[in-house]
Amino acid sequence: MPGEWDYIAWLRWRTPSHPRVVLGVGDDCAVLAAPSRPLLVTTDMLMDGTDFWLAEVGPRRAGRKAMAANLSDIAAMAGVPVAAVVSLALPQSDGAVAEELYLGLREMADRFNVPIVGGDTNSWMGKLVVAVTVLGEVTERGIVRRSGAQVGDWLFVTGPLGGSILGHHLDFTPRIDEALRLHECVALHAMIDISDGLAADVNHICQESGCGAVLRADAIPISPAAIELSRQTQKTPLDHALEDGEDFELVFAVSPEDGRKLQQEPPLPGLCKIGECVGSGLWLEDASGQRQPLAPRGWEHPFAIAPVAVDAPASKRQP
Repeated sequence: MPGEWDYIAWLRWRTPSHPRVVLGVGDDCAVLAAPSRPLLVTTDMLMDGTDFWLAEVGPRRAGRKAMAANLSDIAAMAGVPVAAVVSLALPQSDGAVAEELYLGLREMADRFNVPIVGGDTNSWMGKLVVAVTVLGEVTERGIVRRSGAQVGDWLFVTGPLGGSILGHHLDFTPRIDEALRLHECVALHAMIDISDGLAADVNHICQESGCGAVLRADAIPISPAAIELSRQTQKTPLDHALEDGEDFELVFAVSPEDGRKLQQEPPLPGLCKIGECVGSGLWLEDASGQRQPLAPRGWEHPFAIAPVAVDAPASKRQP
């Protein structure tokens, strides 16, 4: 595998100039032109064996996904991505991973004119770990948060859902352009990208906004992949659309007036009204109007922390 300095030199040769970048790869810090509006910051760490299987998907697709997942967070707040930094823990035994990984990262970054301005590289005996941080800028329309949904708002999604494990979770395009277009057309009360699953992410909006939601089963757009996956599992296509993670579509809340506007003059294809915000609870409504409680199930990363022993105060200790 090439040495660290050789890899940095290769990165500098492959990194084009950008008007926002005063100083890029090669110094202790990158220097960016100051933004004119508030700055968005998001970071995500992806690991071989958890977020992808490197031996199956290859480093280029892994790199593409790592960048796209972070850009999707910028889309969720209707922001404009500005720059990215990348930190890598590279497996020592495979020298081809570093270059192919970078090409995948750049493929997605270039799609949205995002310069990669720095980061860190290390090698170890473990599996590949990719940590990307993306900086973004709020538009003149302001920040879109999870917490602004109101009772009576309509809920929409930007595209079909479910079955992402069959390939979409690697090859999706973050909805940056769609979010900005929506932000121009209507007042977005709340929005989130669907990374954990529709039910779980709508529940995130409800928790942050202090409201509930009703999702209409027959209105939820189901992807062909969800139908295909249902043939291999004990779940229905609707179950997959509700619970599968990493669709990376957007779900958002708008007023009924703006909702009607989106239906009458759709600013982009694929928009679907899937329900409304209500006072409390998370519900699934069938075609007859019957409602059942909807569990906010979705993807959860394996997460475990060993318990930490804490000494009791001296006055409480046993002799």
